[in-house]
Amino acid sequence: MSAGQTPDRLVEVTLDDSGLAPPTPEVERERKVALFDLMEENFFRLPGREDAPAPQGPYRLRLAVAEGRLVFEVATEGGGPAGAFILSLSPFRQVIKDYFAICASYFDAVKRLPPAQIEAIDMGRRGIHNEGSTLLLERLKGKVETDHDTARRLFTLICVLHFKG
Repeated sequence: MSAGQTPDRLVEVTLDDSGLAPPTPEVERERKVALFDLMEENFFRLPGREDAPAPQGPYRLRLAVAEGRLVFEVATEGGGPAGAFILSLSPFRQVIKDYFAICASYFDAVKRLPPAQIEAIDMGRRGIHNEGSTLLLERLKGKVETDHDTARRLFTLICVLHFKG
């Protein structure tokens, strides 16, 4: 760990996208950017449970969707189990749908609209992205301590796992 880096962070994130439709180039790009940004800077800490301290980070995170639920599997940097939890995707469905719709509009706009209109659509896209990130922070309460920027990147990855083609 280099100077200035805290153990309260993710050092690896993997997505279990088996069984999902192949992503479009735009979705694949969003995934790569989110993963890159997440590895550059993040805050992720497991709280202690039942009078036991949480395993110390840094952590490895595996995200998957199983039976309509979002699965978080957390391991220590060395690969030992650190925790796992499942979130219902139901609260995320509308914001994910809205996010995909506005992303499609944005990607289309980039090809044919003037910069001012692209910027307006991008502002809407960021607003919906923030809404999803805030919802994720609420749903993670008591399970993971994280910041808004990390939640934004994780929300992007949740959207990637929700992509239906």
